[in-house]
Amino acid sequence: MRSLKEVPVGETVSVLKIEGDGAVKRRIMDMGITKGTEIFVRKVAPLGDPVELTIRGYELSVRKDDAEIIKVE
Repeated sequence: MRSLKEVPVGETVSVLKIEGDGAVKRRIMDMGITKGTEIFVRKVAPLGDPVELTIRGYELSVRKDDAEIIKVE
């Protein structure tokens, strides 16, 4: 099991679980990132942070710190 932070550009993955607790986990889930959701990694900013994703038909930018707690397959 790897984190979303480790996924290369151009790959589509499925969310297995979101680690952590409290406000951070709730915020990620409110953005539409839930178990079983397909995520396409569109691009990474020139300095490596943030990561741009396509999820549920919209684009979303996520910080690497937040991407690290999202476990994917």
